[in-house]
Amino acid sequence: MLAPSIRRLVKGTAPVLKEHGVALTRHFYARMFEHNPELKPIFNQGHQGSGSQQQALAMAVAAYAEHIDDASVLAPVLTRIAHKHVSLGIRAEHYPIVGQHLLASIREVLGAEAATDELIAAWAAAYGQLADALMAQESGLYAEAASQTGGWTGWRGFRVVRKRLESEEIMSLHLLPADGGGVPLYRPGQYTSVRVFVPALGMVQPRQYSLSAAPGDKTLRISVKRESAGDLSPAGWVSNVLHDGVNEGDLLDLAPPMGEFFLHEERSTPVVLISGGVGVTPMMAMLDHLLQQGSSREIRFIHACRHGGTHAFKAHVAHLAAEYPNLRAAVYYEHPRAQDRMGVDHDHAGRINLPALGELFLLPEADYYLCGPLPFMQTQAQSLQSLGVPMDRIHMEVFGTGGV
Repeated sequence: MLAPSIRRLVKGTAPVLKEHGVALTRHFYARMFEHNPELKPIFNQGHQGSGSQQQALAMAVAAYAEHIDDASVLAPVLTRIAHKHVSLGIRAEHYPIVGQHLLASIREVLGAEAATDELIAAWAAAYGQLADALMAQESGLYAEAASQTGGWTGWRGFRVVRKRLESEEIMSLHLLPADGGGVPLYRPGQYTSVRVFVPALGMVQPRQYSLSAAPGDKTLRISVKRESAGDLSPAGWVSNVLHDGVNEGDLLDLAPPMGEFFLHEERSTPVVLISGGVGVTPMMAMLDHLLQQGSSREIRFIHACRHGGTHAFKAHVAHLAAEYPNLRAAVYYEHPRAQDRMGVDHDHAGRINLPALGELFLLPEADYYLCGPLPFMQTQAQSLQSLGVPMDRIHMEVFGTGGV
């Protein structure tokens, strides 16, 4: 427990961090990569270039300062960070390096007058407490990953045994351990990190992709959306390498399955899966797992995409809905094409309207799982809350350190 004087000093910096946090974190990353360039391949350089990583870290640091008196408020965020760290291979030895550059950045950005020796010492103690909490969680996750049958830690080679297009922009890779071993029984909804060499950057880069098939197979499956260049964003470096530069027979490095977003299998209540775009991928793992296990739980599958060309897993879900009486599906096309048939390819035009779906899809005591773009999840969560669904029944996939 930090001394009251330390907590007061750290908490007192929260307003400054909210105002100057992005400048601080931008300076921090530049400083760390200059002095420790070996860490650059661990970090998403696309997020570095867009500034989203700096923004996320600034928010996290400011939130930690603001809630230093009751760190339990940040427990869900810390758990998310711990899973992400383990999926990237971050170890205890990295924390002193990060701490060194963070403290130096506070002094260099805020200036010697504001960043007194007393304040730096307080932040050193606070960072030490935060690092200890994260390392403890990560140690447990590493131990759990290593202890599972077919489990591992760090990076492991997988061979691409099948490559399949699911839509115009989403492609699935079926991956078999190159060492001939098995794979663990991950929780439906979790993700894996994939590491590839990106020629445009001259370095390897990791990315997280949801496991899109039910656990229990000899292979792992990821389904990757090609991220095309837009007005405000460059093309996805890793997604384009996976689409264009990886073929059947090639090897990829994978980290063990991680993530705190997963199906609550201990419950018998209904399940409602709500996805937008490529957010369908963890829902496929949950849906297939429930049905393969013979679950009697009522299941509702609600999916939105732009049009039929971007509709992944369409035939598979339609087949399941016809075969299993406890499953009902509703599909929305925001901008249907001329060839997209209402009642055949999709059920509704426009965006998801949960109140209009009514009691057939909004089931009492159900657990609601959301995955898709952040604004999409925010909208659906707000809609569910307005319908009286408690927040502890709304589960959202959030990559990074931010929140919904």
